[in-house]
Amino acid sequence: MDFPNVFIGAGEEFCTHDNHVNAPLLRRSFDLNKPVCEIKKASLLVSGLGFFDLSVNGRQVSKLFAPYISNPDDMVYYDQIDVKKELKDGENVLGLILGNGMQNAFGGYIWDFEKAAWRGSPRAALKLEIEFNDDSKQEVCSCEGFTTSPSPITFDDLRSGEYYDARLEQPGWDKPGFDASAWTNAKKLTPPRGEKRICEADPIQIMGERKPVEITKYKNGYLYDFGINDTGFCRLTICGKEGQQVTMIHGEFMHENGDLTRHDHFQPEGYTQTDKYTCKGSGTETYIPRFTYQGFRYVIVEGIEEEQAKPELLTYLIVHSKLDERGSFNCSNEVVNKIQEITRRSTLSNFHYFPTDCPHREKNGWTGDAAVSVEHTLLNLAPEKSYREWLHNIRKSQNEAGTIPGIIPTGGWGFAWGNGPAWDCALTLLPYFTYKYRGDKLILEENATAIFRYLNYISKNRDEKSLVELGLGDWCPPSKDSHEHTSPVIFTDTIICMDVCEKAAFIFGEIGWHHEQAYATRLGEELKWAIRKHLINPMTLVVEGNCQTSQAMAIYYNMFKEDEKETAEKILLELIHEKNDHIDTGILGARVIFHVLSAMGESDLAYKMIARPEYPSWGNWVVRGATTLWENFNEDEYKVYSRNHHFFGDVSNWFIQCISGIRYGLGKVEIRPSFISELDFAEGFHIAPEGKIYVKWVKEGSEIKLNVEIPEGLEGEIILPNGWSFEDSEVCKTAKTGEFAVVK
Repeated sequence: MDFPNVFIGAGEEFCTHDNHVNAPLLRRSFDLNKPVCEIKKASLLVSGLGFFDLSVNGRQVSKLFAPYISNPDDMVYYDQIDVKKELKDGENVLGLILGNGMQNAFGGYIWDFEKAAWRGSPRAALKLEIEFNDDSKQEVCSCEGFTTSPSPITFDDLRSGEYYDARLEQPGWDKPGFDASAWTNAKKLTPPRGEKRICEADPIQIMGERKPVEITKYKNGYLYDFGINDTGFCRLTICGKEGQQVTMIHGEFMHENGDLTRHDHFQPEGYTQTDKYTCKGSGTETYIPRFTYQGFRYVIVEGIEEEQAKPELLTYLIVHSKLDERGSFNCSNEVVNKIQEITRRSTLSNFHYFPTDCPHREKNGWTGDAAVSVEHTLLNLAPEKSYREWLHNIRKSQNEAGTIPGIIPTGGWGFAWGNGPAWDCALTLLPYFTYKYRGDKLILEENATAIFRYLNYISKNRDEKSLVELGLGDWCPPSKDSHEHTSPVIFTDTIICMDVCEKAAFIFGEIGWHHEQAYATRLGEELKWAIRKHLINPMTLVVEGNCQTSQAMAIYYNMFKEDEKETAEKILLELIHEKNDHIDTGILGARVIFHVLSAMGESDLAYKMIARPEYPSWGNWVVRGATTLWENFNEDEYKVYSRNHHFFGDVSNWFIQCISGIRYGLGKVEIRPSFISELDFAEGFHIAPEGKIYVKWVKEGSEIKLNVEIPEGLEGEIILPNGWSFEDSEVCKTAKTGEFAVVK
C-alpha cells in the first residue's frame, strides 16, 4: 500500500504556552461495500504528527504516543494496523485525536524546538484499504470526508503536560450514529517533507501500576508519594463537582525543607510536569493523559477536598518502551542488587522509542548517553529493533560535513554545542555492539556509509598534531559542575575517535568494504600515534590530565605497549588510592575503569569503589535513598540536577561480565568470573541468539562451586582468576554446562 500523503487537521493555529489550542478530533463515517463476512483483510496506514490516538467504531486500535517521536523534516512515521476485527456491517467510523508531539514541541524551547522549521499544528494522513474475498477493494482515505471538532484536551505538550476539560466531551463521537452536523470539514494542511517509513521500534506501553505509599497534607493540596522514581502518568479516579479543577504537579525529589524538585527553569512558571483535569460532575470520572508523560516519584494534588485525598484517587501507570529482558545479575550483597535494580529502572524509564537523558526535564535523545549505555542495555534488555529505528533518524540528522547533533531528533540545536566524538560515537557503537550481541549484519550495512562520512569529518578536523578537540568531555565528575572534568577534551575526543576508527574498520570488514576498512585502519593508527606522541609522557607513562579517566581510558583502548602496561596500571592504582579508593571520573571514565581493574586482577577494588556506602559511589546513592541512577555524584542535594539518568549504568555490564563472568560476543563465550572476597555468591545470565547463558558461583568453605549453563553448540572456554584452579585437574576448560569445584 502506498503511503497516504494528504495531511488534514483542524487548521493552521497551533498551541503555545500563551495561547492554548485544543487538540482536534477528526471523524470519518463510511459504509462497507460488502458484508463484513466477505472481508479478506483490512489494513489501515496512518500517520499523525506529532501524535495520534486512533479508534475504529469506538475501540482504540493505536499504541501510546503513536506513531513515533521524530523530526518530520527528516522522517515521517506511519503505523500499519490490522482493523478487520473492528469493522462491522453498515456504518463504520474512524476517529482520531491529534496531539502536538514533536510537530509542535514548544515545551522544548531551551533546545530550540519552538524555532524548528517543521513547527505547525497537528495533522494526520490516513488510508484504509479493505480487500474482499472476490479481490475487490474499498478505500477510505484522508483526502475527503473527514470532519473536525475541538476535543476536551485544551492544552498538550510532550514536556509540559496536558489539560483536560471533561465538560467538553462528546459521548459517542467516534461511534456510528453520532450527530456530527455541528462539526466542520477538516482542512488540508502542508505535508511534512521527511522520508516516509513504517515504525518498527518497540511500542511504548503501560508496563505496570503502583499505588501511593503515603499521602500527606501539603500547602494548598496533598502530597502523594509513590515510593519510587519512575516514568509514566497518573490515572485519576474522582467523583467531583462540575467545574472542579484538579491539578497534578509531578516531581522526583522532596528536599528536607519541603521543596519539590521540578526543574522549573526548563519551562515557564506553572507548566513544569503539570496535568490538569476539570470535572464534568457526573459520578465517578477517570482520566489518563494521552500526549504527555512525566518522570516522578511525588505528585502534589491541588483542587481536591480532604475526603477525596484517598489512595484510589491516583494510580501510577509506569510507561516506557516494551523491551524484553535479556539478562540480569544477583549476589549476596543487597546494596549491589539494588544498584542492579535501579540501573534497570533508569534504563527502561529513559527509553521511549529511543534512549533519552531524563524523563522529567528533557526527554531528549542524547547520543552520548546512549553511547556509554549501549552495552549494559544490550546485556540486560532487547533494544535492537528500537536502536535500528533510531539510527535511521541519526543518519538523517547527519549534515553535509558529516557532523552529528548531540540530540536526535533536533530542531537544529546540537551541532554548535552538545556533541563531539564522545557523543557522536553512538553512530558507530550502536551498530557495533548490536551486531556483537545479536549477530544481524543488516544494522552494519545500513549505517556503514554514514560511519564512513563521519570518519572523513574527523580526518578533516584534526589539528596540526593530528589530535581532535571538538566537543563535550568526561561529563559529570564528582563534586564538580558537569563540564569541570580533569581529563582534557583533546585526549578524550582523540582516543574515542581512534576507537571509532577501529570499530568502523571491523564493521567495514564484516560487510566486505575493504577499501573503507583500510582507510579506517590507517586513520585510527594515525590518531593512536598522535596520542602516544603528544598526550602520554614517554618517560613516566602518565597520560595527559594525570587522572583516573585519562589513565583508565588509555589502558582500556590499548594505548600502551606490552612492556609498558605494568607501569601504566600502577599509575592508575596510585591515582585511585590518592582518592582513598573512590571514583573520580565522569561518564567516560566510569564506562571503562572497572573493566580495566578486572583485567588487572583488581576486581575487589572495582567492587569496593562501586558498592561502598561512602560518597562518592553507587552504594552511596543507595544509602541516600536512590531508586534510579542519578545524573551526578554530588553531596549537595540541590546540585543533584537529575535523579533519573542511565549514563552511569555500565556497572551492570561489569556485574554480568566481570563478577558472574559471562563474556559473550559474535557467537562465542568466555566464562571468566571474579570471586569477590566480600561476596558469598553471585549469579548472572544473558540470553544470546544461541540460547541462555547462566553462571552462578557459591563459596563453600575453602572452595567455590561454579555452576555453568551453556547452550548447545556455543563455543568458548572457562577462565578462572589467577590463583584458582579446578579441583579435578582433568576438568576440561571448554565452556560447557556443569557444576565445577574450584579451589585456590
